[in-house]
Formats: sequence, structure tokens, C-alpha cells
Amino acid sequence: MHAAVQWLVETIGAMGYPGIFLLMAMESSVFPIPSELVMPPAGYLAQQGQMNMLAAIVCGTLGSLIGAYANYYAAHYLGRPLILKYGKYVFITEEKFAKVERFFKDHGEISTFIGRLLPVVRHLISLPAGLAGMNHVKFSLYTLLGAGIWVTVLTFIGYFIGSNQELIMKYSHQALIGVIIVSAVIITVYVKLQRRNGASSPE
Repeated sequence: MHAAVQWLVETIGAMGYPGIFLLMAMESSVFPIPSELVMPPAGYLAQQGQMNMLAAIVCGTLGSLIGAYANYYAAHYLGRPLILKYGKYVFITEEKFAKVERFFKDHGEISTFIGRLLPVVRHLISLPAGLAGMNHVKFSLYTLLGAGIWVTVLTFIGYFIGSNQELIMKYSHQALIGVIIVSAVIITVYVKLQRRNGASSPE
């Protein structure tokens, strides 16, 4: 693992900001490149004066958006027609598909934002958004917001921890636990507000 981190530090150092952008775009789509191994080395290089902290965060966040859009468009233009045509053979009816579309119409913002903060989910959340044809402005805004928070956290970990992989993974896991807790609180508040609004709305 140390060799992999050293390679990433050297690669990011050699490729600079385009390297961060490319690796995070890959991480955000379907390639198994953990963001925990991309942004901390960028933070470390910023601490060493070889990179600008803000520029690294911006490149990582924009890369995440581009990768998310790769999944979005793949699902929207390839997945949607296939599901509508062949979904019935795997018990995905047009009615069920319509429910997914309605869900993302009503709750796409919170789903996209929270999804970008969670492992595994961040790679997949763009797929249902693309299938449902989520509004581009909202998709971009909440993807940038969620990805930006996570990218910033990881970059600061690398800045303060350095290149010690054991400590990076330790604090990355602690940060992830914190993010999951905050996400759970946000979801709980959101659900309560939705129920209250639903109860107070006129029939």
C-alpha cells in the first residue's frame, strides 16, 4: 500500500492539477480508484509547497463532477431505453421505473448530496439520477456540494498528516464515520420536515 501511495504522490506531482482532475473523474465514475488515495497526496504536496491547496480542491471537485456526469449520461441514454425495453424480464415494470423517476423528482437533491458523501454510493448515485433525468442545474449543484466537502476533508487530512499512509487511512475512516453520522442527522431532519409539510398541506 505504501508503494501505491508513493506512486500516486509521484504521479500527481508529475501530472499536477490535470492529474488530480483525471484521477478524481475516474474515481467518481466506474474506476476503482479510492478518493482516499488521491486527495491526501495532493494535500501533502500542498503542504510541501508544490501545489496550491485551493486549486487542488477545485480540480478534485470538478473531476468528481465530470465523472458523475459520465455515469449520468450513460444511464440516461443507454440505461433508460434498455430498462424500458427489457426491464419487464427482470421484474422492473414501467410502473416501478416511474416511481424511481418520481422519487428523484421529489428527493433528487438530498439523495445526490448525501450520496456523494458516502462510500460506494458516491460511485452509483449518478445512475438513478441519469435514469430519472434529474435537472442538470440541481444535479451539478448538489454533486459539487457533496463532492467538494469530501474532497476538502481528504485534502486537509493529507496536508496535516503528510504521507503516512497508516495515519491517512486512520483519519480518513474517522472522517467517514463523522460524515455518515452527519448524513444520518440530515436525512432524519429532512424526513421529519417532509412529513410535517405533508401533514400541514391541504388535501
